[in-house]
Amino acid sequence: MSLKAGIVGLPNVGKSTLFNAITKKNILAANYPFATIDPNIGTVTVPDKRLEFLENMYMPKNLVSTTFEFTDIAGLVKGASKGEGLGNKFLSHIREVDAIVEVVRCFQDENIIHVEGKIDPIRDIEIINLELILADLEIIENRIDKIQKKAQTTKDKEIVKEVETLKKAQEALLNNKSLRNIQFDEEEKLILKPFNFITLKPLIYVANVMEEDIIVGGNDYTQKVMDYAGNEQAGVIIMCAKMESELSELEESDKKKFLNDLGINYSGLDKLIFATYNLLGLKTFFTVGKDEVKAWTFRQGMNAKKCAGLIHSDIERGFIKAEIMKFDDLEELKDEKKVQEAGKLNLEGKDYIMQDGDIVYFRFNV
Repeated sequence: MSLKAGIVGLPNVGKSTLFNAITKKNILAANYPFATIDPNIGTVTVPDKRLEFLENMYMPKNLVSTTFEFTDIAGLVKGASKGEGLGNKFLSHIREVDAIVEVVRCFQDENIIHVEGKIDPIRDIEIINLELILADLEIIENRIDKIQKKAQTTKDKEIVKEVETLKKAQEALLNNKSLRNIQFDEEEKLILKPFNFITLKPLIYVANVMEEDIIVGGNDYTQKVMDYAGNEQAGVIIMCAKMESELSELEESDKKKFLNDLGINYSGLDKLIFATYNLLGLKTFFTVGKDEVKAWTFRQGMNAKKCAGLIHSDIERGFIKAEIMKFDDLEELKDEKKVQEAGKLNLEGKDYIMQDGDIVYFRFNV
């Protein structure tokens, strides 16, 4: 399952520095707008301590973690929706992602210029969000102009419903509201889906601070971002992108020691990966054995048959049953046979809704 989160923000807020930390790639991180023009894509591993336990138990030849992609999208500026700063190209890249990570500058540094002249995270957020709203609004207005007359003359129910739904979305955008914050019923969601509206995508803010602010849990700027995000029902991760970039160069043991010395359990990067994974409604199931222990990503609500198809279409097509045990049961009893003897190994049918931490063996016949 290929899923992608896009990193957006104004120029010089720390996007590319954060991306460097995520992928350990030395992409261009320059101190001027439009240093990054083409979107850079990197695959990240989702940290999961359950895999360590399964590896120690099965000693597999191969161990595979869950992953998803982060895309670093060039810095947007005021007027991007009208083409400023190559904005239309950048906005098209945002349409291709599943979720948005918006980096907001919450630090003072006279050596790093700000495209708007001074630090003001709420102004920066509103600049970005307005450009995304205007980009969606343009698509809606073009579509309404194209089909409204036909809806009036033919009274076709599907076209009339599409116009009604688009006008509902249009009204929200004209009132400066992102579509993700508007209630749409299932029929309306199906109508909106093909348009790939940017403001419908789930969003999380990264408040980028200096290292000393990480230790104390933030600053006045981050509090403003958290208050703003609370009204939007969006999440916030406080992070020092510069520190994360430096941490990414360390060995894992040194990284853990450094964080422990600061009294921090997880790096900001780990928190961002967890948060984005959850933002996309993603969960993990496992397949285990001596040859391979593998973590698989699935969307919350998927049934066993659909999850079987993530492994191979033949397994989905020939699905018979799924043998399921819970990771927590295996961790507690430390042996598959004991899990079975305890009556905690279950046979489930195709409609079983997979749960995070399920360890599964699919029975199938093609």
